[in-house]
Amino acid sequence: MANNRRHKRKLKAEINVVPYIDVMLVLLIIFMVTAPLMNLGVDIELPESNAKTLSVDSEPVQVSIDAKGNLYLTLGKAEREAIDEETLVRKISAYVAQNPKVPVLIGGDQSIEYGKVFEVMVLLQQAGVPKVGLMSRPLEQKAK
Repeated sequence: MANNRRHKRKLKAEINVVPYIDVMLVLLIIFMVTAPLMNLGVDIELPESNAKTLSVDSEPVQVSIDAKGNLYLTLGKAEREAIDEETLVRKISAYVAQNPKVPVLIGGDQSIEYGKVFEVMVLLQQAGVPKVGLMSRPLEQKAK
């Protein structure tokens, strides 16, 4: 019996990393497949090159940005009012909750940076607006 105790297997003090590598590779494949499916941008529908006037059933919500980057809000037939970003999100989310199909348009001064318009789109997305339109002036026809 004493002989059996001497030949008992010794414990290994190593970690078997093969299962951890397998799990890591499976996770890597999952992330590689799902990463392209994640959409982190703002969904907008840009007008085509020869844009036409939109026909809408109700008065649109208009968010205007002047050359200095100040925001203005026009809700339906109400007068245009100067507004800050927090109040914009609060007012538009309440208005869109009551009128879910109301069109929301952004009009930016030609001299402002695109980044400012993008920031306003993000604010509108936070307010729960499903679609945003961009306002523009029609091109003047050149004399022939």
